[in-house]
Amino acid sequence: QVQLVESGGGLVQAVGSLRLSCVVSGSIFRINRMGWYRQVPGKQRELVATMTSGGSTFYADSVKGRFGISRDNNKNTVYLQMNSLKPEDTAVYYCNANVRSSYFVAASDYWGQGTQVTVSS
Repeated sequence: QVQLVESGGGLVQAVGSLRLSCVVSGSIFRINRMGWYRQVPGKQRELVATMTSGGSTFYADSVKGRFGISRDNNKNTVYLQMNSLKPEDTAVYYCNANVRSSYFVAASDYWGQGTQVTVSS
């Protein structure tokens, strides 16, 4: 089994910053893509940022220039540095990782439980 545990969410004022962390643990042979998604009530979960194992990144247009994704492969951890936060960034943020549990098994997507980020105006 693979578990993802997020931390770092909370309440912050607009233009402030937060840093989210997500640790992947359990049966891990290889972690491919890691990323962050977010969801607000009544809307679909949307992609925020992803990073491949090789370091290539992708950002949603809404967060480009404000958010930065990084990962520490030695710690099986992915981070999301969020700067210049806006009230519209308020959401539950979910960590996602594409993990291969063993040499004999194909990779699967796993999700964390989510962490609330609230940005006040």
